[in-house]
Amino acid sequence: MNHPFANAVLAGDHDAALVTIADDVTFRSPAVHKPYHGKQQVDGILRLVATVFENFRYTAEWRDGATTILFFEANVGDRELQGIDILEENDDGLVERFTVMIRPLSGLQAVAAAMAARLSAA
Repeated sequence: MNHPFANAVLAGDHDAALVTIADDVTFRSPAVHKPYHGKQQVDGILRLVATVFENFRYTAEWRDGATTILFFEANVGDRELQGIDILEENDDGLVERFTVMIRPLSGLQAVAAAMAARLSAA
């Protein structure tokens, strides 16, 4: 992987991943209809997701200008899933728009259920 966010995630370095994200980032999750705004909210989401995904790995990267698409695979319980992280950078090279898409629906449902359970336990 070439994108610094991907390298940080794969190294398990959450703080380094967060450095690549703009303070005014907009994060779009496949599990909720409204976007999240701001680095603080995204920080919490990413920390939570890291506890939900098992065997997380980026499998490919595609870049065009200020947009990078990171393809990933993971497990949530007995569900296998595939997804993409779409990272759109601002003029400073920081991620200002972060969109996640996950398939299949059963994988997305497993992610949403696991996230909800962890949020209610917290």
